[in-house]
Amino acid sequence: MNEHLLSMHDLNADDVVRVLDTAGSFREVGSRVIKKVPALRGRTVVNFFLENSTRTRISFELAAKRLSADVINFSAGGSSVAKGESLKDTALTLQAMGADAIVVRHSSSGSPLQLTRWVDAHVLNAGDGTHEHPTQALLDLYTMREKLGRLEGLRVAIVGDVLHSRVARSDIHALTTLGCAEVRVVGPKTLVPGDMAQMGVRVCNSLEEGIRGCDVVIMLRLQNERMSGALLPSTQEYFKSYGLTPERLELAKPDAIVMHPGPINRGVEIDSAVVDGKQSVI
Repeated sequence: MNEHLLSMHDLNADDVVRVLDTAGSFREVGSRVIKKVPALRGRTVVNFFLENSTRTRISFELAAKRLSADVINFSAGGSSVAKGESLKDTALTLQAMGADAIVVRHSSSGSPLQLTRWVDAHVLNAGDGTHEHPTQALLDLYTMREKLGRLEGLRVAIVGDVLHSRVARSDIHALTTLGCAEVRVVGPKTLVPGDMAQMGVRVCNSLEEGIRGCDVVIMLRLQNERMSGALLPSTQEYFKSYGLTPERLELAKPDAIVMHPGPINRGVEIDSAVVDGKQSVI
């Protein structure tokens, strides 16, 4: 296995299964009175977050602490980066402090790769621009396997703002690598990149066509902060055509699960009744 995790392309099918199996063995730790194991005792993990995040940063911090690592949280606000220091010089400072692993989230695609050229620490990509988010993809695979008992043969629909979604790119590569029967990308033409078909997925511009007969429906939020130009008439119009409602969900398989990487925009890409419904594993 590679020394860094920058992209789902860094993992083959055996690597992914190994990660999922290892994660499964750690589930029991979370149910203990003392939720700790000594796997990373004496190691220092830096959460280097130069883009706003709540779920991802807290998830990495909690995971590192449960593995007994020393954790340093570094965010853009009030940091040396906000004062004008370059990414390289900040990275070299973290290196000098003895970081063993650096978890990086950055608004620019390719930043984690660049970081590996400056530091000796292991680098984990926690989301870079519109490129990839491999740990979210691994979590999605784990959830599917846990809830449905398999990954092979599944039909998965990824619905929404695929154009700006790093999660979608990581999920697509992960699912095709693991042998899913079909991956569908669903959304308006303005929010679906033109190269999707080359990634081995089926492109659907109709929500009804896209989720029909699917085992998994992954909803994505509209990333308005990344949009430039008039890609949509309005969020209300978007919900009318692409919002997941209980009625539309009936087109998927009866035991289909609904997923969403968050944060959720209720009433924009998904109805509250679906979020809180029995098929939701969000």
